Amino acid sequence: MPFILIVVKRKIHIALVGNPNSGKTSLFNSLTGLHQKVGNFPGVTVDKKTGTIHLTESLQAELIDLPGTYSLYPRRADEWVAYKVLMHADKDIKPDVILLVADASNLKRNLLFCSQIIDLKVPVIVALSMNDIALKKGIKIDIEGLKKDLKVPVIAVDPRKEKGFNELKKALAEIADKTNITTEDNFIDVKGLAALPIKQLQDILPQLSHYASIHYLINHENFPLDNALQEKIEQIEINNQFNPIKTQAAEILQRYQHIKEIIQKNVSEPNPLQKKLFTDKIDNFLLHKTWGYVILFFVLFLLFQSIFWLARFPMDGIEWGFQQISTWLNQSLPQAWWSDLIINGLVAGLSGIMVFIPQIMILFGLITILEDSGYMARISFLSDKLMRKVGLNGKSVMPMISGFACAVPAIMSTRNIENKKERLLTILVTPLMSCSARLPVYTILISLAIDNKYYFGFLSLQGLVMMGLYLLGLIMALIVSYVLKSFINLKEKSFFILELPVYRPPRWKNVGITMLEKAKLFITDAGRIIMIISLLLWFLSSFGPNNKTQQIEKKYTTLTQQYPQQKAVLEKQFLSEKLQNSYAGILGKTIEPIIKPLGFDWKIGIALITSFAAREVFVGTMATLYSVEENDNATLREKMHAAKREDGTKVYTLASALSLLVFYVLAMQCMSTLAVVKRETKSWKWPVIQFIYMTGLAYSMSLIVYFLFK
Repeated sequence: MPFILIVVKRKIHIALVGNPNSGKTSLFNSLTGLHQKVGNFPGVTVDKKTGTIHLTESLQAELIDLPGTYSLYPRRADEWVAYKVLMHADKDIKPDVILLVADASNLKRNLLFCSQIIDLKVPVIVALSMNDIALKKGIKIDIEGLKKDLKVPVIAVDPRKEKGFNELKKALAEIADKTNITTEDNFIDVKGLAALPIKQLQDILPQLSHYASIHYLINHENFPLDNALQEKIEQIEINNQFNPIKTQAAEILQRYQHIKEIIQKNVSEPNPLQKKLFTDKIDNFLLHKTWGYVILFFVLFLLFQSIFWLARFPMDGIEWGFQQISTWLNQSLPQAWWSDLIINGLVAGLSGIMVFIPQIMILFGLITILEDSGYMARISFLSDKLMRKVGLNGKSVMPMISGFACAVPAIMSTRNIENKKERLLTILVTPLMSCSARLPVYTILISLAIDNKYYFGFLSLQGLVMMGLYLLGLIMALIVSYVLKSFINLKEKSFFILELPVYRPPRWKNVGITMLEKAKLFITDAGRIIMIISLLLWFLSSFGPNNKTQQIEKKYTTLTQQYPQQKAVLEKQFLSEKLQNSYAGILGKTIEPIIKPLGFDWKIGIALITSFAAREVFVGTMATLYSVEENDNATLREKMHAAKREDGTKVYTLASALSLLVFYVLAMQCMSTLAVVKRETKSWKWPVIQFIYMTGLAYSMSLIVYFLFK
């Protein structure tokens, strides 16, 4: 009988921590590859990234990438997330081992956080990254000496080249069994900071180390403790006149004094008066008070254009593919309501989701390249002054610029804004940026209303109007943010502390992983809501009250039998009349009195409703509505140009076309954007407020424009 060996794998949890820009994310991506999951920490919108790594044949680890933080004294929401996990105050995540990433090129700053983690008396390993940059700076580190002084394993790694990974995995496997560090040999004299309060607290909570006791005394209100225990800790503070600020200040001074000794002993640094690193030299140009903004504008122009250039072909391919699928289904499926549901509901809704994927992947790929190269921090630094005046900060500029491509990934990218109020303001105004889906609307309406004139032989009037629409969205976003900042009652202090990383070539594996991760996140989260609303819109456009649809079908069946040679024309008329008498069509007629002051008719009203699925649906809706024209060879533009109202006046005059353009610039016309806003804010409150204010703004501005040009 054959002998079967079954290996039972044990699983541990490793928390990955470190300062921002220390190489933590690169290490996470390299260790886990595509074995990653992305979610949110409970109650907050901070990303929770987890990945699986195999340490040995029998030992597997779940690596949890915690938000970057500079110390164990949190300020931002994401720092609180990391802090609670490290203090074992998070009920969902209990790490067995701490993997701390330290930047070798800036070791003094990184050792503050490192020393605090060591004093928590948990199993910890230090992964020393950025060693190549340290060498370029002339910094030499005695790793063995550093290991001896810190009393924890220290391993040099290079995530870009996957160097030191075997040694790191071996060390993680060895330390995994050391679930408790009993020694009280602290990095500093922690007990001397508050000896009696620490002793009294450890009598109640004996599992706490001396340093963890300090943090329980300072932040116990933020930990999940019962009321009786909270009162006991509070009484210890009162009885001993415990002062958190003085204790923290004394601790930091002691740590830096010890860190200075370790640096002098184990780190050889060049004279600071020696020639500057390449990064410092190039920043003289990129952060110049004049040329810095010129270069920034050029970089953003390339980014903006590249999204269109690169996404156009895959988007066209996806649209063509779904068009072929729809054509095949039309030819293969019988004429029935469920066939229409599959073709115009499910397939159309799925197409509306998938067509966004190239832009999302390309946008986040380009942003990751800017981040990896080190230039993203410079963009935030240069734009902070302007953004702060309207209630935002420098980190708001990239989501807003990304909104020119698509508001969906742009809103997703606001997660790196720490201040809740500034992040919320950025989310609320980003949809005012004119996304690429509005381009078909702009193009056809501008061609109807604006003459194709050129000034000075090269300045196109139509092109200037197009640029004006984009500028209008940007200017209104800044104005709206300035107004809303007074109404959003969030009192969190705003800090814009930014570290400028060195310039480095992007790590392409990291770029690829990010692109796939963001695409998956969009499909699984926002995609579900888009599909639901797409099916709802299909129902509203396909059915009407009082069996009206059946009457219309019967009417055109009879006409087709009587005039078979007119089948194509009758089919177009049938679709138009069916839409006109559907719930969506009735809604268009119902809202016509409301939109009539803007110069719109009921057909435009239907287009406003149907284009809520996606802005470019406007053109398709117009194509269906105007298919009843006798001249079958006329283009949509010609049909719209010839369109007249019941009184014989033209529908698309200069005033009405400009009014409609302004409406599409300012109105919330995309359900996927609202879906993502709901996901990011964890509430329907802000999407509703956003929809109401944008609709009101679009209506009032369109009304003004219509009367100015009437």
